Amino acid sequence: MTLPAPTYDLVLLLDPQAEDSARAKIVSDAVKAIEAQGELVRQDEWGERALTYPIDRKASAEYHLLQFHVGETALLEGLDRTLRITDGVLRHRIIKLKPGTPEPQSMGAAPPARPADTADSAPAASSAPADAADQPAAAEQPAAAEQPAAVEQPAAAEQPAAAEPDGEPAPAADPS
Repeated sequence: MTLPAPTYDLVLLLDPQAEDSARAKIVSDAVKAIEAQGELVRQDEWGERALTYPIDRKASAEYHLLQFHVGETALLEGLDRTLRITDGVLRHRIIKLKPGTPEPQSMGAAPPARPADTADSAPAASSAPADAADQPAAAEQPAAAEQPAAVEQPAAAEQPAAAEPDGEPAPAADPS
């Protein structure tokens, strides 16, 4: 029984200051190489996005995702080498996906909107009991005497005397 070819992700971070034709050529060359030795499954353009940290003094990059199937690792080695030496590629990453990995999100669309507050998610204050009988009795609440006492500091007379610069103890203060 032959196993299906593994799925790989290729993420490209391209220099947004490079010419549009140069960026398009980088992506099209990668697609042609993949289609020549494998099967292109998905191609997404995620657009220009801010980088977490600057790369080559650039604060943003144009992101592309290519997913593909390939059985031979020669394609992976060739893509890696080509993308490492190509001007206009800030970073690239090729990873093998585990079986069962979910589909990537479409980065072009806005994230799903959160539903408005409904009656089920009303604030807790509105669901508080209205009757005084539902409130816990005063006997159930801890009394002030049961609270832990604060740690007391020793009086000045109980504290050890500070040493003088010459090593002699300082005279104790007169408590009166």
